[in-house]
Amino acid sequence: METISPPHLRTAISANYADLSDALRTAADYIAENQVEIATRSLRSVASASGVSPASYTRLARALGFSDYEALREQARNELSHRGRDTFQDKARKLRSDADLPLLPRQVSACIDNIKALVDDIDPAVLDAAVDRLSQSRKIILIGALASAGFTDYFAYLAKWFDDRWVVAGRNGATLGSTLAGITSADTVIVLSKHPYAHRSVRAAKVAAGNGAQVIVLTDSHAFPGLQFANYHFIQRTESPHFFSSYAATLVLIETITGMLVARAGAEAEARIQEVDRHNRLLDEFENV
Repeated sequence: METISPPHLRTAISANYADLSDALRTAADYIAENQVEIATRSLRSVASASGVSPASYTRLARALGFSDYEALREQARNELSHRGRDTFQDKARKLRSDADLPLLPRQVSACIDNIKALVDDIDPAVLDAAVDRLSQSRKIILIGALASAGFTDYFAYLAKWFDDRWVVAGRNGATLGSTLAGITSADTVIVLSKHPYAHRSVRAAKVAAGNGAQVIVLTDSHAFPGLQFANYHFIQRTESPHFFSSYAATLVLIETITGMLVARAGAEAEARIQEVDRHNRLLDEFENV
């Protein structure tokens, strides 16, 4: 008989969050941010610390696909044993202590696992709906700060080959506010943010939602504070032996979204790609080989 693996805690929370009651959402938020406490403390202690009744945690466990709270607690233990809670400094120190172990195969293995997990972590129907929304938007604004900034640039680079509606907010002399000014329900804002989360990304998601725009969030955890403003969200795993979390799965998701958009746009996108390529060559952007 095939063994069914228990769901990853944060993935299960993300997938079911919209259907939870307020009390269960409070319990889910506590679990997402306090896995060590969930794994090591009694249900009574967890309930007291979070202000949520033990019965609510039992109901939450079943809502997330676990047989009972103890099964959820065991999953928290298993995840902690594999992931740990090292700081950047701790992970840098571990890199030094493991200097005799080849890093390349360990990094490749972690990235492959993160990428493969996309298939389980992302609902194809939600991805299709988000891409449809992007196809129909008047304007698409990309927001990313800290390490995520470069990945929003890459996102825009790919998209602008076939679509001129994309804008990276707060770059090249423009303020974040000037880019968000005037957005409406016809527009879509994509927020890319990984831990440690940038305040400007959370605030931008709030402003965008307040102006009626649709918000798509790409992040690494249900704990991202801006998730509450998202119409669509996609969580990518970032485990890595490196001192910083990996963006490998995020790159795959970015390339998947832009590829799906090209497929939907059809001949129009193909014609624009040809035109962009022609102008790049006229402007001598590429080395002739």
